[in-house]
Amino acid sequence: MKTWVRASMLGLALLLGAQVAQAVDVVDERGVTVSLPQPPQRIVSLLPSLTEGVCALGACNRLIGVDRYSNSPAQVRALPQLGGGIDPNVEAVVALKPDVVLLAKSSRVTQRLETLGLKVIVLEPKSHADVRRVLGALDQVLGTHEAPAVWRVIDAAVSAAAQSLPASARGLRVYFEVNTGPYAAGDSSFIGETLARLGVKNIVPASLGPFPKLNPEFVVRANPDLIMVSVRSAMGLEQRPGWGSIRAVREGRVCRFDAEQTDVVVRPGPRMDEAARLMAQCLTDKGR
Repeated sequence: MKTWVRASMLGLALLLGAQVAQAVDVVDERGVTVSLPQPPQRIVSLLPSLTEGVCALGACNRLIGVDRYSNSPAQVRALPQLGGGIDPNVEAVVALKPDVVLLAKSSRVTQRLETLGLKVIVLEPKSHADVRRVLGALDQVLGTHEAPAVWRVIDAAVSAAAQSLPASARGLRVYFEVNTGPYAAGDSSFIGETLARLGVKNIVPASLGPFPKLNPEFVVRANPDLIMVSVRSAMGLEQRPGWGSIRAVREGRVCRFDAEQTDVVVRPGPRMDEAARLMAQCLTDKGR
């Protein structure tokens, strides 16, 4: 066999081998193994934390469409918005011809998208451990090999935020309201995990669930030292029955997060280090 023929065959074999090596198999949160012929280049993300995860791993340029709530980093705001993550516009998703669709377990369109021939990967972080695990899964899908380094930076920054707190802030009893109702962040939520790492006490025990709806009197009786709440949810807070007697309200120890800050603190994703810094700043400013 001539040398050039052998070389060509060897080159073809190496090329085929490289293509096979690029194939991706990932087990998602349904326990389903999703197989992709290669790392996807056209990605639709229908959950803000997954959108942020893709970008944190350096693959933002592969996103071709997102849900209406994905707004970080800024460059994703120019992408087609495909509706809500739970019930997106299926026709619009299909029209983009994505290699893969990333969405939450709570989405109602997973089976329909698969029936229409799309590859779907279900991932939904709900805790600090989940954030690390989902970053690892996205890393595997994207072939980026960045997740370990990204997680180390996030984890170290959360620890640094905790270490920045003055002694006067440690051990404060905190109420974190995620929405009017009131719905609170319990001790078992990812927000509760962050508060615990910051060394403060959540007035809402884990036994009530991650995000329970509370009787407003519960907060009055608990009498927290400090309240964290969005600007929108804080409207009329002082006028709620009995809330004027709460120490945090009486002493002005209420942190009101604006819309952008609220997005950061209520999303379990790669910006959890930024969330920890915002909470730590609140505790520093209001916990003295």
